[in-house]
Amino acid sequence: MTGAEIMAVAGFFVMLFGFFFGLWKYVDAKIGAAKTEASAATSAASAMASLAREELAQHKTHVAETYATKAGMHEQTTQLLRAIEGVGNRIESINERLDRAFENQPRPRSRAS
Repeated sequence: MTGAEIMAVAGFFVMLFGFFFGLWKYVDAKIGAAKTEASAATSAASAMASLAREELAQHKTHVAETYATKAGMHEQTTQLLRAIEGVGNRIESINERLDRAFENQPRPRSRAS
């Protein structure tokens, strides 16, 4: 092998090494950009999840303060039904009282002149 051939082979390998090194740098830059983008997306998603947790906690507190529970509604419904039943009983007893009041009225006497 002559010097020119050795230089050509060495040049070829240097060129091949340069090509693969450049390709590796290109791929590495793309991977780095993807990592940066994924990191930004991850931190944004984490912030949104944290905000959602806070809003959920506030909503749970609001619901607990504002809306009635099943047990509370059952108790109130029972009290209302008892009150309505009491009113119904009083209305029924009014009819009996009126009947007794009209039955016991004295009849007017007729006067004979």
